[in-house]
Amino acid sequence: MLENIRHYIPEKFTARMSGNTALFEVPADEIVDVVTKLYAVHSLSLKMITAADERNEHGCFKIFYVFFAPEERAFIVPFIALRNREEFPSCAPVIHKAWNYERKIKTFFGLTPVGHPDPRPLILHENWPADVFPLRKDFNGKERPPRAHGRYDFQRVEGEGVYEIPVGPIHAGIIEPGHFRFNVAGEEILSLEPRLGFVHKGTEKLFETLPLEKKIRLSGKISGDSSFSHSLAFCQAIERLGGVKAAERSKYLRVVYAELERLANHFGDIGAIMLDTGFNFGGANGGRLREMVMQINERLTGSRFLRMVNVIGGVSRDITKEEKGKLIEELRRIINDFSQVIDVAENSASLLNRLKDTGVVSHEVARDHGATGVAAKAAGIAHDVRADHPYAAYPHCDLAVATGKEGDVNARFYVRIKEVYSSYKLIKEALEKLPGGSDTVTAGGGFSLEKNAVVVSMVEGWRGEIVYVVMTDGQGDISRVDVRDPSFLNWSLIEHAGPGNIVPDFPLINKSFNLSYSGNDL
Repeated sequence: MLENIRHYIPEKFTARMSGNTALFEVPADEIVDVVTKLYAVHSLSLKMITAADERNEHGCFKIFYVFFAPEERAFIVPFIALRNREEFPSCAPVIHKAWNYERKIKTFFGLTPVGHPDPRPLILHENWPADVFPLRKDFNGKERPPRAHGRYDFQRVEGEGVYEIPVGPIHAGIIEPGHFRFNVAGEEILSLEPRLGFVHKGTEKLFETLPLEKKIRLSGKISGDSSFSHSLAFCQAIERLGGVKAAERSKYLRVVYAELERLANHFGDIGAIMLDTGFNFGGANGGRLREMVMQINERLTGSRFLRMVNVIGGVSRDITKEEKGKLIEELRRIINDFSQVIDVAENSASLLNRLKDTGVVSHEVARDHGATGVAAKAAGIAHDVRADHPYAAYPHCDLAVATGKEGDVNARFYVRIKEVYSSYKLIKEALEKLPGGSDTVTAGGGFSLEKNAVVVSMVEGWRGEIVYVVMTDGQGDISRVDVRDPSFLNWSLIEHAGPGNIVPDFPLINKSFNLSYSGNDL
């Protein structure tokens, strides 16, 4: 593996392999050049920038820059070690994707990205002390820090007739809290800035202390509607660290459950988009179809949200031969039902007029911000982990990545519709190819984790790309888990989708992304 990726690593640096991850240390003053070359010259995708407090073991903080090489299906990870210093050069001026990763590192570790254009804190709010950093090892997560009284400065637009509209964080609907600050002239949106962090739960700190079984449970609660995909990403990381091979049958079952999760959420979103235009027929039927899939989930696994189905090395719930035939027939009827709903929707000129040219995110903006999932595909970016870095049984399934061109609400609407049909085909194919095996498809115990390792696991959740970076210490214990829900990247697109539209369009635009507050706030 190392020989295949050697051309990505500058000759003067020595890399070591940790699974499919190549790690090499770079002097801090050279990191911007190395990272820029990987991004701009080799055209590798930056998946995450994360930090770790290794002062107890190695006397330093480390910052890791996780890149993915699609042809080799390997991760290239240069890192810097900060000894006796708490500053590092910012990559944000040359790579926009780095923007919020570096802000988060500053907020949670107290490491300052020198040259970053936006020094404001991320996720933690003004009542959190500016000199308390919760992801440092010496922070006691069981003690409440003193209350601070800071200030967050929103972006402002000056000019005659320009005024601000604050929306949230508490909303009229039963949704999670988030604040949106509009600058408008009349009804036209001039600028829009989301302010999140209201459901921050200390998830990354919890990953440091919980036993493994509870870590799996925690991964399933990062974002409740993506429970299966998040827990799958975490379990795959542990399987790689522990040298555990998932049972062949469970690989196909993981495809089935992942696509059921995708189906339920896409049905809900397709209906909700139509409802936000006033097309109640579509809204009601989207909710009805979603409920039908949720009931299937509960019958198959005991959980409507597919919680605690993944285990290390497999899944905890099998699908019997009788259930397999019943499931295929049920989904066939649901898809036929869905097709009739879409036929009616496509005959509504008022619906389609509301969707077209609303909330546009250009291909360039989506690319520069690292957009993922539906938002990226709708802007013509055909990235999908199931195809680019296939896992479970996806290498043995036929997948066509759904895309659009215009980057508007209509394109996001139709990407979801295409993915509904694709998910049905994938479930049917996985069930038809399901290998034989026992009714109980679970992992055995007795494995130990690789020491001083860093592994990366990616899964294509229904919102987009989910990334887990899991690190172990010298004893083989999990020392750091960083999670990147697709919402962390896609929330930054909202402020580009708003301007040029009118304020009443915002609920529709926001629903067309349907991003997770909880998955962002961690």
